[in-house]
Amino acid sequence: MKAYRTGHPPLIDGSAPKADIQWGSTIPFILAHLVCFAAIWTGVHLVDVMIALGLYALRMFGVTGGYHRYFSHRTFKTGRVFQFILAFIAQSSAQRGALWWASTHRHHHRHSDTDEDVHSPVKRSFIYSHMGWIFDRKHNETDLSTVPDLAKYPELRWLDRNRYLPPILLGFVVWLLAGWSGLVVGFFWSTVALWHATFFINSLAHVHGNQRYLTGDQSRNNWWLALLTFGEGWHNNHHYYQSAACQGFRWYEIDISFYILKGLAFIGVVHELKTPPEAVVKNEQRLGRAVVEKAAHQLAGSFHLDMISSELRQSLASGRASFDASMEDLSHKMDGLQKDINILLDQWQAQLDFKMEHARHEMGALVHNLHLPDLPDLPNGQQLRERALRMFAQTPSMNEILERARQIMIARVRDSLMHPHTGPVPASA
Repeated sequence: MKAYRTGHPPLIDGSAPKADIQWGSTIPFILAHLVCFAAIWTGVHLVDVMIALGLYALRMFGVTGGYHRYFSHRTFKTGRVFQFILAFIAQSSAQRGALWWASTHRHHHRHSDTDEDVHSPVKRSFIYSHMGWIFDRKHNETDLSTVPDLAKYPELRWLDRNRYLPPILLGFVVWLLAGWSGLVVGFFWSTVALWHATFFINSLAHVHGNQRYLTGDQSRNNWWLALLTFGEGWHNNHHYYQSAACQGFRWYEIDISFYILKGLAFIGVVHELKTPPEAVVKNEQRLGRAVVEKAAHQLAGSFHLDMISSELRQSLASGRASFDASMEDLSHKMDGLQKDINILLDQWQAQLDFKMEHARHEMGALVHNLHLPDLPDLPNGQQLRERALRMFAQTPSMNEILERARQIMIARVRDSLMHPHTGPVPASA
């Protein structure tokens, strides 16, 4: 029995992770892939393929409708019996326990595409974000403090402790009913396909696709991933509004898991399916403060603030040197003028007036020729807006982001000028 972790998940260094590989789960994962090649000897029969397709569909719904939309986000309600059945079906996918899955996923949403995100392809390599993080020992335990709403059920805690019992039982039943070819093709082929389809949401859905909504991260909508994963590919929609039981917000965005949930609601198995408000679908809802802050930091960090600070520092230093030289020259001339005045005081008044007029012209020329440096400018409002429109999806909160980004840039340049030896201005917070 594994120990449960009750603290917060450990933070991950922003550099390339040095994973402490847990071989106890890594080796079975590799072996499951190798077993798929045993079909060369067992053969592939139509019934095996039908079993594989059926198990893929059943368990994909378990993962998407169960692990994700129910246990992670509580987007609908159901009774305790079906809750356990849903957890068992999802857990037969061999993606660990329902509590572990929900805990890890909630952590992902709190820190999406930051250094603390456990599987961000923006911060990690593709392989690590796709599947490498799963075998990192620091992600093995279940953080019960993040799922108190689920951890109160002893049957769910029992399932989570016996995380691989459901897939072992399922594999055994398939072998009894369909023999070795059924086990290899029906169970293992569908399991491996299910793994990678699910993992693609963590990796590809934060890299490839389009962004309808500004979410502060790199989540994307990807139609072919949506087909593979029964609707999970509408990932940008989901990150914008996580409380919806549907992830396809438009009628043409195919979301098979939601269709199944609608059917279950019709017969009374589940109820209170949450849907996105019209303002959310139409992108008319203002962003929360955290997303505005995150987007503003990203926008400010897209400009070379360290270069602007360096140029400003050099310009000020050059201007100070020029000013000091001019003032020194002016001081010498004033000393000479004072001597001339003392001499001229003993001479005719007309000569004194002539010298004073000549001195005034010289002083005026010095001031006129005094060189003031050209100071570099921070990006203006139009430049900020143009950059923001290239970086982000349109949002009603765009002006808030632009204003906050400008404040961040001014603060960073000011800090850099006041503390010139602290290194370059950071790109993002």
